[in-house]
Amino acid sequence: MARVEIYSSMFCPFCYRAKRLLDSKGAEVEEIDVTMNSGLRREMMDRAGGRHSVPQIFIDGLHVGGCDELHALEAQGRLEPLLRGEP
Repeated sequence: MARVEIYSSMFCPFCYRAKRLLDSKGAEVEEIDVTMNSGLRREMMDRAGGRHSVPQIFIDGLHVGGCDELHALEAQGRLEPLLRGEP
């Protein structure tokens, strides 16, 4: 299974939706809460090409975007291969 990281914040409905989808796929998710940590938020922005909204999701170090992009990958049938570590 691929390494999944999600930068999130408390009370974020998009973060919840993204985590719920990943949970339904059996992915183990490393959640990085940026709510009260400006250093982690800067790290997220650096890794995500300047994007500052949450969630920002990485699968095996590949930035896949936010909640909408994650759901688009699922609709295209591309999420499960990524989670299995396939290119």
